[in-house]
Amino acid sequence: MDSLITAAARALAAGDPLGALKRVALRDDAPGLALRGIAMAQLGELVRAKALLRKAARAFGAKEAVARARCVVAEAEIALASRELGWPAKALDAARATLEEHGDRVNAAHARYLEIRRLLLIGRLDEAERVLAGLDPTSLPPALRAVHELVAAGIGLRRLQTKTARAALARAARAAHHAGIPALTAEVESAFLVLNTPAARLIAKGGERLLRLEEVEALLASNAFVVDACRHAVRHAGTTIQLARRPVLFALARALGEAWPQDVPRDTLVARAFRLKLADESHRARLRVEIGRLRGVLRMLAEVSATKRGFALVPRHAREVVVLARPVEEKHAPVLALLADGESWSSSALALALGASQRTVQRALDALAAAGKVQWFGHGRARRWTTPPVPGFATTLLLPAPLPGG
Repeated sequence: MDSLITAAARALAAGDPLGALKRVALRDDAPGLALRGIAMAQLGELVRAKALLRKAARAFGAKEAVARARCVVAEAEIALASRELGWPAKALDAARATLEEHGDRVNAAHARYLEIRRLLLIGRLDEAERVLAGLDPTSLPPALRAVHELVAAGIGLRRLQTKTARAALARAARAAHHAGIPALTAEVESAFLVLNTPAARLIAKGGERLLRLEEVEALLASNAFVVDACRHAVRHAGTTIQLARRPVLFALARALGEAWPQDVPRDTLVARAFRLKLADESHRARLRVEIGRLRGVLRMLAEVSATKRGFALVPRHAREVVVLARPVEEKHAPVLALLADGESWSSSALALALGASQRTVQRALDALAAAGKVQWFGHGRARRWTTPPVPGFATTLLLPAPLPGG
């Protein structure tokens, strides 16, 4: 029977869960349960997979620490796939330590990559990069080398380092080809699409056009004065002024940026900043106060000049002013960006990834569901949310991570 376990394990390593199940589907011993759990996970039956792995971990004896640790790592992978980001990281760390202690470096490295991928999902790029730097993929199997490069590419994409990301994806594609696992190859191909689909809109001088990530990177490295509506900031020559917590000032900056080099009438600015259709003298007085505050915030980069009918933005050193906007304007775009990976998320996982309260995320999900943009299944704590990706658009600029200079 041990030969069946070995054959099933090889089938799983090659990405053939059905082949593995043919060999162990009727087995209830600890190794059989573990392999059945992993096979079910590869088939997308995550709830059943988790139950089988927990049963296998209990079935392994106290002296089978390595086998139990492998079950923990497999369960952590299921938690990541089902976006249970609150899964106890300490359990994974303990399992990794056990595997390293017993010389199972491949599964120990796999545990590390699961840790890094979780950090990437919740926007902790510096920590993810630090852990990744401590791993040498050269001696690992092709599948793990591909995972290493996918993680490196994910960090590069979120930092808008597109050349680094493209090179990492090329290495990932070669490793995935050698691994011969179709699902891994598909994941690499999906990551390549992010580089080749529109990621933002450029608004300038009354017109607009779509930009790919490489073009966004070039724009932020140029001498342009950029009003960044993706991250609610103003950028120029490596200097970033964050306005995410000052929505009125950002609304004024965006209105002035979209109109540049022309001015914007006072009533238009009142409507944009204060969301009012009609303006009286009190609103114009408030506008003067907010324009004064905007002048103070932008004083190193630009002047806000009064004109006969309103105000105009005058950059101090840049030759042009542009607005960088999301490819699709949506109030709850960050939530949609996370859901667009095609996985099912809990509201608690979304809150953790976005750094927001669960109640705030739940209100956003309710609004999106009412608009038919997301759907849910399950009840109570088991409820999960999902949506198909926005066709033809990359969502990298909407994810919870800082852009250069942020």
